[in-house]
Amino acid sequence: MATLRPTCLGSVFAIALATGSVVSSGASAQQTMYVAGYGGSFERLMRTEIIPPFEKANNLKVEYVAGQSTATLAKLQAQRGKQEIDIAIVDDGPMYQAVQFGFCAPIEKAPVLDDVYPIAKLDEKAIAFGIGVTTPVYNAKIFKEKGWPVPASWSDLGNSAYKGQLALLGAASTTGLHGLIMVARAEGGGESKIEPGFAAFKDRIRPNILTFAPSAPKLEELLQSGEIALTVISRARAVALKKEGLPLEVAEPKEGAGALMVTMCPVVDSDAAPQSQKFIQHMLSPAIQKVFAGAGYGPVNRKTELTADEAAGLAVGDQAVSKLAKIDWPTVNQNRAAWTQRWNREIER
Repeated sequence: MATLRPTCLGSVFAIALATGSVVSSGASAQQTMYVAGYGGSFERLMRTEIIPPFEKANNLKVEYVAGQSTATLAKLQAQRGKQEIDIAIVDDGPMYQAVQFGFCAPIEKAPVLDDVYPIAKLDEKAIAFGIGVTTPVYNAKIFKEKGWPVPASWSDLGNSAYKGQLALLGAASTTGLHGLIMVARAEGGGESKIEPGFAAFKDRIRPNILTFAPSAPKLEELLQSGEIALTVISRARAVALKKEGLPLEVAEPKEGAGALMVTMCPVVDSDAAPQSQKFIQHMLSPAIQKVFAGAGYGPVNRKTELTADEAAGLAVGDQAVSKLAKIDWPTVNQNRAAWTQRWNREIER
């Protein structure tokens, strides 16, 4: 059974002394579990649709701590040995670091895990609950008018026909990093051999780039204004923009689309360990997976039932998921800082 935090116990004891009240041994406060994850629209989704049914079913309170993946990882580091977070939600790259640093506890076996795609199982201590897809996206109207070929490979970002028509995020972002890695793979390299990626960007792709955008919304703005005809963004966002009337289409590079997974792990030394395991099972359940799908996260549970409209833009089904390119994050994490410095010096200058 989860217990109150030590700091909370101290506060309760101090109040009891100040008021002269006595807390009987039979009384018990509502249990509390702490979940740390993304802010913004994701936080709203968690607070309104994901957490309430779990609280009701398990008679406990869930406190949500919002922050970027790097901020959550920093909290785990700062609280080492006295963790206040029970569930950590971060991108797959930082999650591999969390596991490496010893912040995650093993995930207990449960029937729902048998329904989860293998690509979502990062480690026995961490698992994805949603899959995003990073891929080239193009303006079909402009491509048709110009007679340009649709990119069939990540290397095709360097096709000279696209000069001045391409905008990207930098390698400091996950989307930009995906682009660098997938171009490297297309050129015969990969995470452990990144040089072909840098060479392709320097020699062929950089001349096509109109600008390096500071954010994904800026890329979408450039697409909407017609200033660019090609970029690399989330496939789910491309489908959403297409529904809004933009003539966008998703390219299907032969090397596959990059898988960006949102992941979670139970934190070591949690005083809500049983509840943490139940929360992970809750997040992986078909009903909750369907909610996440509505927010643009591909389901990891193969038993999640979606309509054709709900599945649009998502990797759904064993065949679609098997085509995704899983990033070798342990190798990337060892080199990411150096790659970012090199990118800033040689490409985005």
